[in-house]
Amino acid sequence: MKPHILLASNLSISPFLNLHSRLRMSPPTLAFLNRNSAIHFNLLRRPPILNPYFKVVEAVRFDGPIMGIMELEDDEDFELVIETCITRTLSPAATLERGLQSIREAVEELKLNPPHSGSGVLRFQVAVPPSPKALNWFCCQLESSGVFPQFFVSKETENPSCKSLYLNRTRGVFGIGAAIYFVQSSSHTSGNQSSIRRYVSSDSINIATYGFMDIKFDTASSSIKHEAGSFYLVIPEIELDEHGDISILSATLAWDDAYFCTFKQAIQSFESSIYQAGYHFCPTVERCCSNYTRSALNKLKLVEDKTLQMVSSNALLLDGRDYQNDLLELRGTAFFCQFYFRLSPTLAVSNNMLDHACETSYSLPECANINAVWASLIVEECSRLGLMYFCIAPGSRSSPLAIAASTHPLTTCIACYDERSLAFHAVGYARGSRSPAVVITSSGTAVSNLFPAVVEASQDFVPLILLTADRPPELQNAGANQSINQVNHFGSFVRFFFSLPTPTDDIPARMVLTTLDSAVHWATSSPYGPVHINCPFREPLDDFPNKWTLGCLKGLDNWMSSGDPFTKYIQMQNSLACNGNAPIPMKQVREIIQGGKRGLLLVGEIHTEDEIWAALLLAKQLNWPVVADILSGLRLRKLSSYFPKDEENVLFVDHLDHALLSDLVRVSVQFDVVIQIGSRITSKRISQMLEECCPCSYIVVDNHPFRHDPSHFVSHRVHCSILHFVDSLIKAQFPCRSSKWCGYLGAVDKMVASDISFQIFAENSLTEPHVAHVISEALSADSALFVGNSMAIRDADMYGYSHKNHIHGIADMNSEIQCLGIRVAGNRGASGIDGLLSTAIGFAVGCNKRVLCMIGDVSFLHDTNGLSIFNQRMPRKPMTILVINNHGGAIFSLLPIADGTDQTILNQYFYTSHNISIHKLCMAHGVRHLQVKTKVELRDALLVSQHQKTDCVIEVESSISANAIFHSTLKKSGCQAADHALSILSRLCVPYSVLDGLYLCKILKMEYSLYRIQLRAPPTSASVDHDHSKFHKEGYILLLSLEDGSVGYGEVAPLEIHKENLLDVEEQLRFLLHVIKGTEINLSLPLLKGSFSTWIWNNLGIPENSIFPSVRCGLEMAILNAIAESHGSSLLNITRPQKEKEEIYETSNVKICGLIDSTGTPAEVAFIASSLVEEGFSALKLKVARREDPIQDAAVIQEVRKKVGRQIELRVDANRNWSYEEAIRFGSLVKDCDLQYIEEPVKDEDDIIKYCKESGLPVALDETIDNFCENPLDMLVKYAHPGIVAVVIKPSVVGGFERAALIAQWAHQQGKMAVVSAAFESGLSLLTYIQFSYYLELQNADICRVMNYKLRPSVAHGLGTYQWLKQDITTKTLGIHRDPCSGFMGASIAGAIQLLQGFQINQSVIHRTFTGDQVRTYHLAVNSKDFSGSIKVQEVGETNNDNVVIFLHGFLGTGEDWISIMKAISGSARCISIDLPGHGRSRMKNCGCKDAKQEATLSVEIVAHLFYNLIQDITPGKVALVGYSMGARIALHMALRHGDKISGAVIISGSPGLKDGMARRIRWAKDFSRSRLLMDYGLELFLDSWYAGELWNSLRSHPCFKELVGRRMLHDDVYSLAKVLSDLSVGRQMPLWEDLKQCNIPLLLIVGEKDKKFRVISQKMCYEISQFRKGRNEIGNNFPEIVEVPNCGHAVHLENPLAVIWKLRQFLTKLRKFSTLEYSEKMHQSTTVDNPI
Repeated sequence: MKPHILLASNLSISPFLNLHSRLRMSPPTLAFLNRNSAIHFNLLRRPPILNPYFKVVEAVRFDGPIMGIMELEDDEDFELVIETCITRTLSPAATLERGLQSIREAVEELKLNPPHSGSGVLRFQVAVPPSPKALNWFCCQLESSGVFPQFFVSKETENPSCKSLYLNRTRGVFGIGAAIYFVQSSSHTSGNQSSIRRYVSSDSINIATYGFMDIKFDTASSSIKHEAGSFYLVIPEIELDEHGDISILSATLAWDDAYFCTFKQAIQSFESSIYQAGYHFCPTVERCCSNYTRSALNKLKLVEDKTLQMVSSNALLLDGRDYQNDLLELRGTAFFCQFYFRLSPTLAVSNNMLDHACETSYSLPECANINAVWASLIVEECSRLGLMYFCIAPGSRSSPLAIAASTHPLTTCIACYDERSLAFHAVGYARGSRSPAVVITSSGTAVSNLFPAVVEASQDFVPLILLTADRPPELQNAGANQSINQVNHFGSFVRFFFSLPTPTDDIPARMVLTTLDSAVHWATSSPYGPVHINCPFREPLDDFPNKWTLGCLKGLDNWMSSGDPFTKYIQMQNSLACNGNAPIPMKQVREIIQGGKRGLLLVGEIHTEDEIWAALLLAKQLNWPVVADILSGLRLRKLSSYFPKDEENVLFVDHLDHALLSDLVRVSVQFDVVIQIGSRITSKRISQMLEECCPCSYIVVDNHPFRHDPSHFVSHRVHCSILHFVDSLIKAQFPCRSSKWCGYLGAVDKMVASDISFQIFAENSLTEPHVAHVISEALSADSALFVGNSMAIRDADMYGYSHKNHIHGIADMNSEIQCLGIRVAGNRGASGIDGLLSTAIGFAVGCNKRVLCMIGDVSFLHDTNGLSIFNQRMPRKPMTILVINNHGGAIFSLLPIADGTDQTILNQYFYTSHNISIHKLCMAHGVRHLQVKTKVELRDALLVSQHQKTDCVIEVESSISANAIFHSTLKKSGCQAADHALSILSRLCVPYSVLDGLYLCKILKMEYSLYRIQLRAPPTSASVDHDHSKFHKEGYILLLSLEDGSVGYGEVAPLEIHKENLLDVEEQLRFLLHVIKGTEINLSLPLLKGSFSTWIWNNLGIPENSIFPSVRCGLEMAILNAIAESHGSSLLNITRPQKEKEEIYETSNVKICGLIDSTGTPAEVAFIASSLVEEGFSALKLKVARREDPIQDAAVIQEVRKKVGRQIELRVDANRNWSYEEAIRFGSLVKDCDLQYIEEPVKDEDDIIKYCKESGLPVALDETIDNFCENPLDMLVKYAHPGIVAVVIKPSVVGGFERAALIAQWAHQQGKMAVVSAAFESGLSLLTYIQFSYYLELQNADICRVMNYKLRPSVAHGLGTYQWLKQDITTKTLGIHRDPCSGFMGASIAGAIQLLQGFQINQSVIHRTFTGDQVRTYHLAVNSKDFSGSIKVQEVGETNNDNVVIFLHGFLGTGEDWISIMKAISGSARCISIDLPGHGRSRMKNCGCKDAKQEATLSVEIVAHLFYNLIQDITPGKVALVGYSMGARIALHMALRHGDKISGAVIISGSPGLKDGMARRIRWAKDFSRSRLLMDYGLELFLDSWYAGELWNSLRSHPCFKELVGRRMLHDDVYSLAKVLSDLSVGRQMPLWEDLKQCNIPLLLIVGEKDKKFRVISQKMCYEISQFRKGRNEIGNNFPEIVEVPNCGHAVHLENPLAVIWKLRQFLTKLRKFSTLEYSEKMHQSTTVDNPI
């Protein structure tokens, strides 16, 4: 038999897979899937599951030896086989136990319908809560293990030690059993074969191997030895892999029937492992787990090998050479130096796990005195109970305890001279770790200083152990130094108190142990809290010898020989499982929840990552609106960039607090069922709202019995952990939420959120709300936030927001986990400002994350002694302390007391104003300090601090008065936004079912008409040498029809001086006609706060910035007008509803600014100006910078001002035509002309601010903002200078009304004018702009009220272009006239509304109307030597068009993928798409015959030849090819080998193939394996696997992804599809790199920005061609062009089709020009030959 290689690759399956329903009967044996040889498996069989006491169990062994690439190239006599691992992802589990149960159930389901394939690898994985459990689970296995191997490997990378295991709750990997193992012994290699690097292969990051390199493991003798070139690697059967933000529980099955390992045996093996793992399991109760680690490790008698490293890898590296990234690469390989690996009952290896755990820490008989004995017993018992962190205050009386703690080998100690700071530090550690710290103090007031921290711990259920030293009884009440009554010193604030007797050998020492055990049990049992053990000591307090008898140690023999605590407290689990045996009250709670129609999930303070996880799952399960407190960890959640549509699954209402400022919202928000999980909530307004909802069912879930119900309306209190509560509900069925109700709530919240973000952004100074708003950007999955009290936590709760940031890739394995929480902590037990800094530092130690602490200056100064802890070397990650310094207590400025109290009293007795230098305080403590005063400085400081390895204090400068003003602004603005949103939604309310949400209607169709209207004069935007004989304006009128019969009109009229032209625009319109049909219209669209952008992406599936600005403007216009007609209203009234009737607009007008081209003499221009003034214009704009010298322009302006007088507003527009010097010269001459502003005076926009400063003239922005389509606010921030007084906004140029409104809002906020300007559009746009101008006037009035600005006079808008219209698209004249009241020229609002409502198109100006292209579908026969069949063809465009473009899709696609693009360019080309062989409705006859050995094989070459013949039938001329992926390879082959029929080729994410022969061989083996998977498991499962790959990360985030996968399911010939995958593999294709060098066919290479692999390939292609041509001195213009489409991955044409259309059209235009030039040259040559003279 030939030698062979087995590589295990991995693909993933999405969580909604039902494997049972997808497994199909095995098809007949197929020749192209047959193996000539198979893989050799060795299996050591395991005992059946009923016997839990089994010995060493091995797994499927992938034999070899596996060769390296070099050896494989030398030996051609082998077969390469790749076994693809199928990964099925299950729904997330609330607990680890539930995760195990899910896997068991999935395997049981699999057993009912086992796979029919003879070999395979199956993997099940489930996301489980993220807190560390792997080490404890591993330790549970050690005492009675029956399955091997089993291991724990720590992911601690910085100085791992046994201490870090206990202190940091180390994350790692636990594995048990072996599904697959790789064994290689160098003694097996022959000849001169070199050592081979081998790792398990994988296509994704979700599967890994673990083991050792240079280690030989002999299973027979159960021994290991070092041997270079050997290795032992396993894929465990059960694996728990812990990441920073999520943990993944996995199970792997592997089998091969042909070689002694059947599927049944694999199941038995798996059941053995899961039985072992599940039987020896630590429950999900933290206090139960803390004792396992040390006691378990203490029982092992093993010498560690410090030289040994454990290795983990996700893929196989065959060689170090680069094969265009198509090889299975080495990814994620890591080496670990902290692990424990048990290979058998008698063989184990470890490193950095057992330094001291296997020895009793103290030899008690050697203690110098009885004080030392008792102190040692206390500290040792603490360590056995898992309490390893000691906070020690200096003192004499506590010396025995301090010495015992500091010398214990497993403890970590911290010291501080301030007991108050020290105690708060201990509270912080317990908050972070959920395990108590031990505080040791001396006697006297040292104990009293602990009181504030004890109160905080008691109030907020934080475990804490207090060991206070005391004087002996004879010194009590006797005036002894430092002696106070310490008995019950903390009263009811502790859960347990015990005063130990003075140490004596007359008392059994075990009394000390049982006392401590009892105290810790009280501290760590519900309700958690502090416990106090008073420890009196007599002298000697040091190690001075003092005899004592060993009799007091009686009964401690077992204790001293083990690592267990003396008394083990066993707590039975109180299950609330949702089953028939559930407690009656819980059934009632469940029924109440199920009956809720307007439910609310309120998430209060949450302490652990697992509780955050559970809250997310509950939110997903209930489908209710979620209000998350800042301390819940969900407020600052990180959204996955792969799943941006999180809000559709869980509705987070983050800004309900500010929304409730609105009376309308407060009245309408009524909940019938409220579930609150976690402790108190921060927002007072939300609490008041809940009171108003009473009586409702109010269910509080918390793990303590105390009454936290200040409003006294809790109806049900569930006393259990959040995890148990969620676990009890996770499988229950709940009705769908009220979509309409939730839609309203979500829309209001988004409006308020948008307004808050805008206000914070628009404020130029660095404000305290800005700090709270941006902190989430500085937090990663490995970060946590500690937030101080007073203003800090309130700002964070009101203004903190979730940041869309790419979270850990492992989270993207499951579409149900679309966001992850960030741990947030604060001292909200008593909510004091004392000890906050110390608490934050302790929290950083306990949670083992990078902590960002945000506190106020008074809080910081209150705990300055915490800096002494901050600068100590501690086992924690770097911290950043963000101090908001407003020089006092700013919160009082927001309270009613600030309104009527003298400022002096406020400053002295409330604000406690100060001028203390925080910088000097930090210097004194040796702490790094940064001071920031601007937003940019804050951003940079946070960025630097998060990446440096040192602690840092960032001081943010603020002021109390400015803070109070800005908070008032935010509240008023938020209230306005909520009112505005609710009024719009109420007006547009439709009487549909509540399940319809904000759905209004579907779009029935859209059509457009090309118009051409005459102008009276050339547009002022045209060049001065414009043809003056005749003037026209061309554009398109959109007609959008809704299903209810309503119609909306819009206009698309690109400005000729911008990048758009009519042809570009029409292609996008053709595209939109196709994709918009049947799209739902949402009621939130008139909100104009990002609603259109969201709708365009979610409903049309195109990035909003890919639409041309004029097209988007016309689309928004048509949609808004259609919605208005649907409600019998107007565009103005649906975007700005008035409480009164629309008659309010009867007397309202919009002022119009007259426009003058100013091309005549100064006198002529002045005459025109005076004529316009006589007509009623109060404002005039003159075009300048069109003359040779600015002096001439200045003369015109001087003359006009002299003619019209000073009462007329004069504006001038230079259109960026002047240099800076020319603009300055003009400005110096018109300073006395009282210009309202000058638009765009300089060419370089970077000179604008400079011009404002030097000239002193007011400036307006116009063209500058035209370039801000993508992120206008980000760009506008640098133009806040007061010298810029206005922005001129052309809606059709900036990209529609939504963007225009945002820009105008910014201008109004800055006190600038926002002027709407037309771009010479028709009356349709002008009528709309009139309404929009008035909308902006009303918006300006709102902003003035919020900002306390004086209401500015109405602005004259730039709509004077109506005078240019000789013809119009409307049949009626516009209602622009002199207002009889004001005497000024204006446009009537009522008139504009009336004309638009009765709008009729003037058909005389319409040149053509387009309603859409029909797709012609037919089949063409193809024949070749080995194949015959029919190819499905779809065609769009004129059949007589010689410009033919043929589209070739990728694997799994069809010609349907191209239809929208084809329709877009069908106006200029005949577009044809082809279903590739094996795809869609193309059929290849005669592919299979009875004798499989004679079956022909397809290839890229054969398919290219078939299509070449096909083209001959389609057209006699040349065609352009557009190919994607597999289609791109075919297109490239045809361009290089059949150039006589190809005019050019567009290669989208395509490759010329693999240069290296072995790389091709490996790739073909991979594709061959995938084809087997497709045949064995069916199309649906294959699709799940295929699209789970890394290549499709970007596509999976696309809103149309599910629809795309649905189209892929329409393939009905799985056999042919699998054959094409194998036969057309890039591994079987001969490379085209050499052919590419000589390519003379124009090529366009399109790749996605995120597709790194094909970006590199396209760059190499261009380099190869250019280098070859340079070598031959060839000069030409047909060098290949690379286009990188932003924010796209592999499937560019599906993710951003408009970008592809634009580039494709430009390329086709280039081809036509090239073809014309080529034809001319041929004709010239022909003429030269015919006429040699």
